Amino acid sequence: MSDTGKGILAMIGAAGIWGISPVYYKLLAHIPAAEVMTHRTVWSLVFFAGLLALQGRLGEMARVLRSPRRFGLIVLASLMVSTNWFLFIYATQIDRNTETSLGYYIYPLVAVLVGRFAFAERLGAAQWVSVVLAAAGVAVLALGLGSLPWISLTLAATFALYGVIKKLLPVGPIVSVTCEVLIAVPVTLAVAVWLYRQGDIDPSYSARDLVLLLGSGPITAFPLILFTIAARRVPMATVGLLQYLNPTLQFLCAVLLFGEIFTPYHQVAFPMIWIALAIYSVATLRQDRAARRASIAPVGVSTQVMNPASDASAKP
Repeated sequence: MSDTGKGILAMIGAAGIWGISPVYYKLLAHIPAAEVMTHRTVWSLVFFAGLLALQGRLGEMARVLRSPRRFGLIVLASLMVSTNWFLFIYATQIDRNTETSLGYYIYPLVAVLVGRFAFAERLGAAQWVSVVLAAAGVAVLALGLGSLPWISLTLAATFALYGVIKKLLPVGPIVSVTCEVLIAVPVTLAVAVWLYRQGDIDPSYSARDLVLLLGSGPITAFPLILFTIAARRVPMATVGLLQYLNPTLQFLCAVLLFGEIFTPYHQVAFPMIWIALAIYSVATLRQDRAARRASIAPVGVSTQVMNPASDASAKP
C-alpha cells in the first residue's frame, strides 16, 4: 500500500475513534465529569510519557519547558485542550452530543476566521460565504432554542485557539501533548481532591469502571498518533475532508443511539452548516489543486499562475 493510502486509513481511524468516543464516555456517565477528566489526563500522561521513554525522548520535554516562551504557549495549549476534553465529557453525560457534533462541524469555519484575524490570512469569496452561512445556522438555533449553543461554540473556539497555539509552538505533537497533560494533571488532581472532600467523589470503582477509566488514556492517545501519521502522508485538504467523519459519527450517535431531541430548528440549522462546509471544502480542494499545479509549474510562467491566491481559477 502507498504512503497516501496508509495516511488515508490512518485519518479514517483517527476520525472514527473520535466519532464513536461518545459511546465510550457514555458508559462512564455515572461518574462525575471532573473525575473522568482527572483519569483521562493522568492516564494520557502515563501513555505519552511511556511512549517518549521507549523512544528515548523524555529529555525533549525538559528542553521545551525550560524555554519561558514555549512554557507559556504550552500552558495556554493545556488550558485550551483541557477545556475541550472536559466539556466534551460533560456534554456526553448530560445528553448534549448533538451540540458537540455541531461544535466540531463549525470548528473549521471558526479556524478560518481565527486565521484571518490572527495571521492576516486572505479569505476567498467562497470562504466568506461559508462562514456567513454557518453563522446564520447558529443564529437559527439561538433564536429557536432561546439561547446560544454555548457548548458548540466553546468546543469550536477552544479547538481553533489550540490550533493557533500549536502553529506558534515549534515542538513535535507527541512531546507537546505530553507537556500539556503534564501541566494539566496537577490541576485536575487538585479539583478531584477538593470534590472528594466535598463528598462529590466516591473513588470506589467497579472493575468495569476501572478498566474504562484506565482506557481513557489510550483512547485519547491513539487517534492523535493516527492523525500525526495521516498529516505526514496526506494533503491537508484531504485530511480536513476526512475529519468531517468525526462530527458525523457523533451526530449519528446522538440522534440514533442516544435518542437526543432533534428539533425543527436543528433540522434547519444543521443543513445550513453542512452546505457551508460543502462550499468551504470545494474551495479548499480547488485552492489545494492550484497550489500543487503552481509548485510543479516550469520556471518562467507568469506570477499570476505561480500565486494561487491571485488565480481566479482557484475560486469557485
